[in-house]
Amino acid sequence: MHLTLEEGSFAAWLAEVLPPHVRRLIVCHPRKNALLKSGTKSDRIDARKLAELLRAGLLKPVYHDPSPPRALKELARSYITPVRDATRVMNRLKALYRGRGIRCSGTRVYSPRFRSEWFEQLPELGVRQRAELLYGQLDLVERLRQHARRALLSESRKHPAGKILRTILGLGPVRAALLLAWMQTPYRFRSKRQLWSHAGLGLVSRSSAQYQVVRGEIVSSSRPVSLRGLNREHSPDPKEIFKGAALVASCRPGPLQDFFLARVAEGIRSGSP
Repeated sequence: MHLTLEEGSFAAWLAEVLPPHVRRLIVCHPRKNALLKSGTKSDRIDARKLAELLRAGLLKPVYHDPSPPRALKELARSYITPVRDATRVMNRLKALYRGRGIRCSGTRVYSPRFRSEWFEQLPELGVRQRAELLYGQLDLVERLRQHARRALLSESRKHPAGKILRTILGLGPVRAALLLAWMQTPYRFRSKRQLWSHAGLGLVSRSSAQYQVVRGEIVSSSRPVSLRGLNREHSPDPKEIFKGAALVASCRPGPLQDFFLARVAEGIRSGSP
C-alpha cells in the first residue's frame, strides 16, 4: 500500500506512526499540488486527485526525519517563541511613545534603569498604566527567553555537529543550535544547491530558446539565462540564520569581509540578500 498526505498539523506525528503499516509514505507539499485547486473541491475529490498524483510520481515530498533530535527541535521552538513575543512587545512600546510625539530611538526605552524618565513623559494615567503593563510583559518574556536559551544551549552540546557548526564565522552558539534543530541532517539534500533553495538563498532562473538551428544542425544558443531573484518557496528560519551569520561575518575583518566589500564595490546592494 502506498499512502500520501499533505503537510499539516498532524503530518509529523503521522509520519512516525504510519510507516510500519504501509510500503511507502509520502508527506507532500500542499502548495505544489496545483491539480487540487482546479474544479470542484471536497475531501473525496481531493483524495482521488492526490492518489492520481501519487500514481504518476508528481508529488513534491516534504522531509520528515524518522529519528529527529526531538528534544533539540522542541527547545528551539520554545526559544523562538519568547524572542518573537519580545519583539512584538517592544514594537508596541515604541508605538505608544511615538503616538504621542515622543522620540524613542535606540534601546534605552527598554532598560529598567531609565523607565522612570520615560514614565515622566506620559502625563495621562491610562497611558502610563498601559506602559507599565507592557514593561511587565517585556520583563516576563525576557526571563522566559533566558531560561529557554540556557536549555537550548545545554541540549545542543550533546550533538557533535553543534561543535563543528560553531567553528563557522558568524554562527554563534544560538545560531548553531537553531540550525541543527531546523536542518537536522545535511544528507537530506542531494547537493548544496538544494540546501540553498531550502534556505531561500537559491537563484530562480528562466530560460527559453536554448537551442537553435544553424545550417541544418541543432546547436546550443548563446542567449543568457535570465535570473528572477531568490526563490520564494523556502523555510524562513534557516534563511534568517544564514543571513544573520553573513551580516556578522561581513562586519568582522577577514576573507568574508573582503569578499563582501568587493561585491559592494561592484555595485551589489549590501541589503540585496
